[in-house]
Amino acid sequence: MKHVFLTVPTGAKVGLSTVSIGLVRALERQGVRVAFFKPIAQPVNPDETGDRSTDFIRAVTSLTPPDPISMPEAKRLLSEDHIELLLENIVQRLEDAAKNADVVIVEGLIQTERFPSGSMLNAKLAQTLSSKIILVSALGKRSLDNLNKELELSVHDFKGRVAGVVVNKADIEVARDTIDFDGMGLEPLKNYVTDNCPVFKNEDIELIGMIPHDSKLLAPRVSDVAKLIGAEILNEGDMLNRRVFNIELLARNVTNLLHTFKTGNLLVTPSDRSDIILTASMASLNGTRLAGLVLTSNQQPSEQIVKMCQIAWKSGLPVMRVSKTSFETARSLYDMNLEIAPDDNDRINQAMETVAININTNWIRGTLSSEMKRQLSPPAFRHALTRNARQANKRIVLPEGDEPRTMQAAVTCTERGIAKCVLLGNPYAIQLKADAMGLTLPTGLEIVNPDVIRDRYVPSLVEMRRHKNMTEKIARDHLSDNVVLGTMMLAHDEVDGLVSGAVHSSANTVRPAMQLIKTKPTAKIASSIFFMCLPDQVLVYGDCAINPDPNAEELADIAIQSADSAKAFGVEPLVAMISYSTLGSGFGADVDKVVEATRIVKELRPDLVVDGPLQYDAAAIADVARTKAPDSPVAGKANVFIFPDLNTGNTTYKAVQRSANVISIGPMLQGLRKPVNDLSRGALVDDIIYTIALTAVQAQQG
Repeated sequence: MKHVFLTVPTGAKVGLSTVSIGLVRALERQGVRVAFFKPIAQPVNPDETGDRSTDFIRAVTSLTPPDPISMPEAKRLLSEDHIELLLENIVQRLEDAAKNADVVIVEGLIQTERFPSGSMLNAKLAQTLSSKIILVSALGKRSLDNLNKELELSVHDFKGRVAGVVVNKADIEVARDTIDFDGMGLEPLKNYVTDNCPVFKNEDIELIGMIPHDSKLLAPRVSDVAKLIGAEILNEGDMLNRRVFNIELLARNVTNLLHTFKTGNLLVTPSDRSDIILTASMASLNGTRLAGLVLTSNQQPSEQIVKMCQIAWKSGLPVMRVSKTSFETARSLYDMNLEIAPDDNDRINQAMETVAININTNWIRGTLSSEMKRQLSPPAFRHALTRNARQANKRIVLPEGDEPRTMQAAVTCTERGIAKCVLLGNPYAIQLKADAMGLTLPTGLEIVNPDVIRDRYVPSLVEMRRHKNMTEKIARDHLSDNVVLGTMMLAHDEVDGLVSGAVHSSANTVRPAMQLIKTKPTAKIASSIFFMCLPDQVLVYGDCAINPDPNAEELADIAIQSADSAKAFGVEPLVAMISYSTLGSGFGADVDKVVEATRIVKELRPDLVVDGPLQYDAAAIADVARTKAPDSPVAGKANVFIFPDLNTGNTTYKAVQRSANVISIGPMLQGLRKPVNDLSRGALVDDIIYTIALTAVQAQQG
């Protein structure tokens, strides 16, 4: 999947659904493999549960978009401050929608009184899905100044992401009165709008489509109208095929109303107006395809009149009755929602075609011919992480089994199938603590009492550490530490990975792993990385937790390990070797070390894109890179940052994490024979969950 476009409304009633599904048709006409996805259902009426856009696509195309998240579920997650979980769910459904597609049209959300989070979520979706924005606006009866201001606000909100604008509901006759347009045809109107709206000049934003106002697209079937007003059907006639183009309230003498008896008109009149009922029937017999006849008030029409009209009614004239007055009925009809009904395939196809033929095909071809480099967003990263962990199905030991956050994370991981968690601790004490926390321990969560299993590891620990004069007594002392005990379980292949550190120092977690698990044959040293979840992308920082001052060979090894780890978790590595110098701007032993480490990486791994030394700003910021390192393949777009020492790395990761309120996952240890991962003592429950997932995926990778 290369291209994701998010359609975003610039205001109310712009026809977002029509434009969104029309873009699908426009892409299909160009032979593009396209998919459609609506993240959250927005029912038109309170009694609806589904989503009309999704239903439209299913009804008239071969596409099978996944169900959107229901509105109540989305509101619940937002009210419980679980927006990240909501976004992860959306990413998963997008992946389902995008199978075998080159382009995905994602319909954004409309901000309404029922769903006031629409605009906020559109911004989050743009970041999460790494999508380009197609703004959808409507011309209607507005001035160009009003249209321009609305577009400029939206362009500012999505700065750098807007791919184009579609202006809907363009009526040439109305435009002549409201914007001083004196031309003929839609294309001249489009050119006039482009020439006279500064947003299309100053922001380099393209008007990719102007959709004409078409009254036929707003014409509901008579059956839809009957349903909306709750009418009693006196004669069904051809109400499934006839459409309402105009509504006429009839109260005067018939002679003065003859001009209203036209094809497509829905006539509203009191039930006792026999003269109008008879005239409508005669008009129908004469070939006038009235939309229908709505009889109002509590009384029934005369039986004799109904009998006289039977032949006319059998010719297809729809007749219905409501108990309200004519005025109340007419007001309801004028105010009714003109959204397309989910089963109105003709109108759906007509709407899609109208949009499709008015989208600039050159823009489509030009956009799709260019490669769009998509960054991995944090929700996408976390979704992929938990999905891969579920597939790995690994057993992870948690030595701090009675620590509350660890218990909660283990419960969540078990319920979500992320990993088979093993809590080390007294089962009775853990159950008491769970009861006090109001936490239900699932049956799949394993609790192992250390006192029961500890002695069986004494002989092997003595053997493994004999060269360090290990005795049985010392071994028992060491195994009284649950981290050591869990590490021994890992060494014996009884578990697939270990996560600790919620209440222990990094040294308590790492030291047993270094002594008992040891490094891989291909690794010079063990090191660590953090996955830094910025608002719109995931960066990798290494090493920020293990090695105080690696030499050039060790730094090169850290870079290679970090690049491979990044790639394993979906981040295509662009490696920056960080220093206080950018490509020779500074000198000293510290710079020389980074220069040599960069050379070694390029020599050992010519497949990696790596450059250095680079200052952080030159590595991360495109504008700075153009000045300091214009020819660098990495500068300005790095996503793997290798720091020259622990002082620099640890300080930078904590500064970014705290100052920018960034979620960091890690440290993830790399270079060990088996996965052991450390937690920050300030870790949140979610941090522990994702570290468990990381560990499970590492165990799968071997």
